[in-house]
Amino acid sequence: MHRGYGILRPWRDGPNDRRNYHHGNLKEALIEAARRFIAERGIGGFTLVDAARLVGVTPAALYRHFRGREALLEELAGRGFAELAARLARALTSRGTPLERFTRMGETYLAFAEEEPAYYAAIFETRGLAAELTDSEPAPGSTPRPSPFDLLVEALQATFADGFGGVAPRFIALEVWALAHGLATLSAAGHLPRGPGFPDKYELLRAGVLALVHGVARPGEHGSGSSRP
Repeated sequence: MHRGYGILRPWRDGPNDRRNYHHGNLKEALIEAARRFIAERGIGGFTLVDAARLVGVTPAALYRHFRGREALLEELAGRGFAELAARLARALTSRGTPLERFTRMGETYLAFAEEEPAYYAAIFETRGLAAELTDSEPAPGSTPRPSPFDLLVEALQATFADGFGGVAPRFIALEVWALAHGLATLSAAGHLPRGPGFPDKYELLRAGVLALVHGVARPGEHGSGSSRP
């Protein structure tokens, strides 16, 4: 479920709003307007005209900063991508056993999807950024940055250093990512069962991760990753 912002009303910065926009605040205001609309209405409920009305400027003023709706979404997705990668990197280097850190990365992913629905939706709406989730090679002209998927693979290899009986770690990491993304999507849509006796999405994630990695581990390796330094 998207976070509610109530009635979206135009912002008024006072008598100096036009001067402030001229000095760059309009771009940030538009980005925040997009975040609010997407969080409230979903990715399909956002238009440039809506953003202009919310910010309190004419639609023509938007084109000083963005070519169109897609350009604004790309900016939003880029910021979300960077924030997600930073959060996953912090989880990867946090305290605890390798298994705890690995599981914490999945929990961080779920929390990001819940706390930043606009960022999360924009990432997967923008093809280039969605591809970068699993692509460690930066696009031509882009700034190099860590791939969240590569961080996941790194954590998986550190947690289960003995491997998975010939199965490529990137394959297992892709399954873990699919699990986390599926849970995040179902939770946002309100499709996960709730109530007494039903596990929450974090419990489902932890159980699913263990089932995935233990299901492909060689006999005798089960649980070995949790004690590795």
